[in-house]
Amino acid sequence: MRPALPDILIQPVVTAALAEDLGRAGDVTAAACIPEDARLKAAFAARADGVMAGGACVRLAIAALDPEAEISVRVPEGEAFSAGETLISVEGQARAVLAAERTALNLLGRLCGIASQTRAFVQAVEGTGARIADTRKTTPGLRALEKHAVACGGGLNHRFGLDDAILIKDNHVAVCGGVGEAVRRARAHAGHLMKVEVEVDGLDQLDAALAEGPDVIMLDNFSLTDLSEAVARAGQRVTLEASGGVTLETVRSIAETGVNVISVGALTHSVPNLDIGLDAV
Repeated sequence: MRPALPDILIQPVVTAALAEDLGRAGDVTAAACIPEDARLKAAFAARADGVMAGGACVRLAIAALDPEAEISVRVPEGEAFSAGETLISVEGQARAVLAAERTALNLLGRLCGIASQTRAFVQAVEGTGARIADTRKTTPGLRALEKHAVACGGGLNHRFGLDDAILIKDNHVAVCGGVGEAVRRARAHAGHLMKVEVEVDGLDQLDAALAEGPDVIMLDNFSLTDLSEAVARAGQRVTLEASGGVTLETVRSIAETGVNVISVGALTHSVPNLDIGLDAV
């Protein structure tokens, strides 16, 4: 079970999504078809196996339109569920529940999709010692939620933003004139709690990086042979992160080279929503 994000982090996202959907006049379909005093009892039900993330998004979306609605999140964050299982039950004003439905499903399906994909990657590397991490390739405005979903799936969170760790990429290296110089400048600038990571794209750059003692070295698009060689050269002096084009089909082989972390942009940038529906009961 994973602790839910604080409501204060989720509420602005839910509010903006509801405003986008309700537009200038609100839900005109519900207003036209549903009596004002009608009630609806319904269930958010999984139509595929998955991992739970984002239950609070549903709760806040419905409560924003019907503060008196009864909402029960049946599956805790980070718990696996099966197709057909009720994830969240709700009873409230029919107009409010129907108006919140799409916002709630969009967020819940997105986050459960991320958590489920992450869990698949985590299970694929079990027993190797490697950990699965996300990246900053997230949907603008949804980073905190999407990274929470990765954690629900058992993954690690990489940087949340540009301000919480130094990550020297290839373009930084190009401007600085080399890997070694870039790491030296970063080390001189960083405080004692700030970690320094540098991306390298070949074994020659790896050696230059190792000489300067960064905390983490990202091995970008290395072959399996070069990953194994990098692990041998590093000799546990530094955390090694493999990155670049990682798939479920390749992640096990990458993990078996001995790297410590495998970062996977696909956890957030291209994962499909999990199929979840709202059904009247």
